[in-house]
Amino acid sequence: MKMNEIAPCFHCGQPVAASADWQVNIDGVARAMCCPGCAAVAQTIVDIGQAGYYRERSGFAATAGAGVPAALALPEDDPNIIDDGDARATTLLVEGIRCAACVWLIERRLRQVDGVQEASMNVATEKLFLRWHKDKTTAAALLEAVRSIGYNAWPYDATRHDAQLQKASRTLGRQLFVAGLSMMQVMMYVAPEYMTGGDGTLDADMASLMRWASLLLTLPAIAYSAQPFLKGAWASLKARALGMDVPVALGILAAFTASAVSTLRGAGEVYYDSVTMFIFLLLASRYLEMVARRKAASALSRLRHGVPDMAQRLPHWPAAREATAVPASALAAGDYILVKGGEAVAADCVVVDGSTAVDLSLLTGESAPQRKMAGDAIPGGAVNAGGPVVLRVEKPARDSTLAGLLKLIERAGSAKPRIAQWADRAASWFVAALLLFAAASFGFWYWHDAARAWPVAIAVLVVSCPCALSLATPSALAAATDRLLGKGALIVQPHVLETLHRATHIVFDKTGTLTEGRPTVQHVDAVDGARIVGLLRVAAALEAGSAHPLARAIAASADAHGAGAAVASGLQELAGQGMEGVVNGVRYRLGTAAYVAGIAGSAAPAMDRAGQGAPMTTVWLGMHGRWLGRFLVSDALRADARRTVEFFLRRGKEVVLLSGDQQALAERVAGQLGIAGAIGDCLPGEKLAYVQELQRHGAVVAMVGDGINDAAVLSAADVSFAMGSGATLAQVHADCVLLDARLPLLAETARSARRTMRVIRQNLAWATLYNLVGIPAAAFGVLNPWLSGVGMAASSAFVVLNALRLRKG
Repeated sequence: MKMNEIAPCFHCGQPVAASADWQVNIDGVARAMCCPGCAAVAQTIVDIGQAGYYRERSGFAATAGAGVPAALALPEDDPNIIDDGDARATTLLVEGIRCAACVWLIERRLRQVDGVQEASMNVATEKLFLRWHKDKTTAAALLEAVRSIGYNAWPYDATRHDAQLQKASRTLGRQLFVAGLSMMQVMMYVAPEYMTGGDGTLDADMASLMRWASLLLTLPAIAYSAQPFLKGAWASLKARALGMDVPVALGILAAFTASAVSTLRGAGEVYYDSVTMFIFLLLASRYLEMVARRKAASALSRLRHGVPDMAQRLPHWPAAREATAVPASALAAGDYILVKGGEAVAADCVVVDGSTAVDLSLLTGESAPQRKMAGDAIPGGAVNAGGPVVLRVEKPARDSTLAGLLKLIERAGSAKPRIAQWADRAASWFVAALLLFAAASFGFWYWHDAARAWPVAIAVLVVSCPCALSLATPSALAAATDRLLGKGALIVQPHVLETLHRATHIVFDKTGTLTEGRPTVQHVDAVDGARIVGLLRVAAALEAGSAHPLARAIAASADAHGAGAAVASGLQELAGQGMEGVVNGVRYRLGTAAYVAGIAGSAAPAMDRAGQGAPMTTVWLGMHGRWLGRFLVSDALRADARRTVEFFLRRGKEVVLLSGDQQALAERVAGQLGIAGAIGDCLPGEKLAYVQELQRHGAVVAMVGDGINDAAVLSAADVSFAMGSGATLAQVHADCVLLDARLPLLAETARSARRTMRVIRQNLAWATLYNLVGIPAAAFGVLNPWLSGVGMAASSAFVVLNALRLRKG
């Protein structure tokens, strides 16, 4: 057994690293596990009362070849693998991500595997999206490729991810502490030499003693704190790639080796203070980066914990109201559950008893509670902000609105925008050029002034780590995406902010996008002095039991006018004509003019047409021998539509209305909103052709639609936005979903895009300028290794802190 290993894993028999801290209590004894996967399996076996398995087994649990523990294996029939024709795809969680260098290395290694079509790592969430040809490679081979460079990967699990983040944070914190302690102690021992200026006044024996003490104090920093850089560099070399940890590791080892040789010889320069300070500052920068990554994933974490693990099921409803606690995953369509005030709804449901207000801020970003009554739908993840209600489950938890939202989020970050791809390519070439330049600098100084050759080469390696270059884009995108998700705008594709910023045309669908997408009472006209509130009260009573859109529009208008409640009896409906009933002893009819004329006894009275030019549906109300009034109903413009259109017009964008409605209506709506171009009578194929024609002429098109009938044109646009709606959220085929269906979110996304691109440009400019100044300064001997370490750490810290500003808007 190797020195860094302890007893084998009690579950699978694989070696357990000394640093591993996974344990499961089996028969009263804490048993060591090699990974969280084995720990989870073993804990499940114990929890279900089958601990006897471990007493009776004849061997360890099977492993999946090549040393992969069974809990980390990914068989081809795993439910986490999605079949897509000849390809397969899955999302994995990767352990051991330290910085952008890890992401670059993992992607590069996987793309070397024959059959891999896509390998994209999200640095913020530590998730790896893989797509491969099923006849050319296997999931097991891809896992082994990841393991071959020092990382573990397994199907995504939120609990395991949280444990992984906590473990990584603790480890990095300990390494930072050790490096800081070593740095402070070494500084104490080198201070006397600095203060005397090396003029020989310091006793030689004392100077030698201090050097040896510094060597011993630097060893913990090298052996423990520098592990992330040394392991990263070794993994890069094993993968035959020059990763970003290579120059860092070379700089650390070169400075330490030169110092150790000088200490042994008793002559020459030592750089223990530079080594320990460099390790400490670089670890501090990476710790800051880890905090930024966790903040960037905070919105996703809130969503994942938004649905409760348990639910109160009513097995005998409505006969009895006795509740039984069951796992949320066990709920099925048709079950009845009780949700008390303050509790979250476990699945998509419909209210069957009681009324309440629900908080949908987790799903939509809208903080104001919404009133829900019997018959209203409530999505999973909503929080009951009122009294207890009984709900009927419409979909299992795995198919709920929140589950669909999480699936959309898992797509986010599975690819990189072009600007990030450019930064990654630049960083990879940068490393190779840097090593050649460091060698050339060493050669020049060895010829010119041999005593300075080694310090200059070390300074060049230390000052120029390209982490800042690779962090510039993903850190900014992660911060902006997290902020927008908190406001209700879900960015699904990574290019959204970049492309929206470049867009030349903003194309809007009409119905459900610029308009509410549902009938609304626009005007109420009374006949012969009848009171409008009275008309609304009677009409709402007649339509109280109807689910027809016009009935809902009248009921909503009655509520808005405070018309109060009335009860209708003897209701009779004539399909396509209207409704008849008795309210307070009087018989009324509500519907078409011809239908109401049958009770009023005469033709409908001539009245001025409110809203000239707008196609509206007219609903008449009458009683025996008398016309009472009419309701003009149409699809109303969103209250924020004009403000949103004006925002893009001020930005110099060309705004177009593209609608399937009549040309006259499209033009009228466009005129109301200040849109110059309106095209109506468009079938879905014609919308697609129009957008493609714009693109052929060089336009960058942003399309905004309701996401239901506009799938083709949304997919074809350079960047697309869908107005989210709970039931259809998971089917939206857009690049970004406005969860609360509020148009101001579109303008907010555009503002965030502008700020994000500005921050990315600042970060890239800083990283480039820093290297253009820092590398020559180190090569000319202006910067010593100590100052180079400060500059390198400050460079990475700057881009991360600058990106975090985007989270505050």
